[in-house]
Amino acid sequence: MGTAKTILLTIATLAVAGAGVAAAMVWGGLYNVASTEQHTQVVFSALETAMRQSVRLRARDIETPALDDERMVQLGAACFRDNCVQCHGAPGVAQSNIGKSMQPVPGPLVDAGQRLRPRELYWVTRHGIKMSGMPAWEFHLADDELWATVAFLARLPDLTPQQYAAMTQFREVPSPGTPAAAPACGRLQRASAPAPAPAPAPRPDTAAAIDPARGQRALYQYACNACHTIPGVTGYAPNVGPPLTACRVDGGGRV
Repeated sequence: MGTAKTILLTIATLAVAGAGVAAAMVWGGLYNVASTEQHTQVVFSALETAMRQSVRLRARDIETPALDDERMVQLGAACFRDNCVQCHGAPGVAQSNIGKSMQPVPGPLVDAGQRLRPRELYWVTRHGIKMSGMPAWEFHLADDELWATVAFLARLPDLTPQQYAAMTQFREVPSPGTPAAAPACGRLQRASAPAPAPAPAPRPDTAAAIDPARGQRALYQYACNACHTIPGVTGYAPNVGPPLTACRVDGGGRV
């Protein structure tokens, strides 16, 4: 048997053996998915490398705004306090039990700026990371709030527990004689309250600008697929609400 055939046969044999091991791990339930057990180092390293390379590729063309504005940093502190501390902790603030119980553990972000560029931190905050517990904030925070969070992360390593506490003790309505209140975070959540009147139907010249892919992302970012089967959204088939396979929007903007 020639050398080339031997190499090909060896590769094919290893591929079949690898596929067999993978099938046994999946269908035999051999890999322990409990959060009380760590990933093996091989699995952790593979996932970490895949995450870093994926983020680097997708964030490479994002333009980073100036991040040194103090008002911006204060807004980021409010967003961090309201949305990040539970899992990541902060100077003088421990992670909540939710963060401590995740696997892999979402560690402190004081060194995030050393591991990821600002545009990469923005991408992660906006889009989240699959199967890691890191949520996507695209539909819950405004874009300037996402960048403000990145700006605050750049400041985070320099903060003492006392300084962090002072930065995050914001009041939306300042008392007489106190400085103006720092901006509050979460305008998208506050703006999601029911409008007093229905929005007008899309005009013919604007209907073409509607992005179905963004609408699909919004459906699962607002957890609609937790109760409904939605075409194109992967996951198990829930039996809580009716499937959304037959939903249509008429010319008046009604479902």
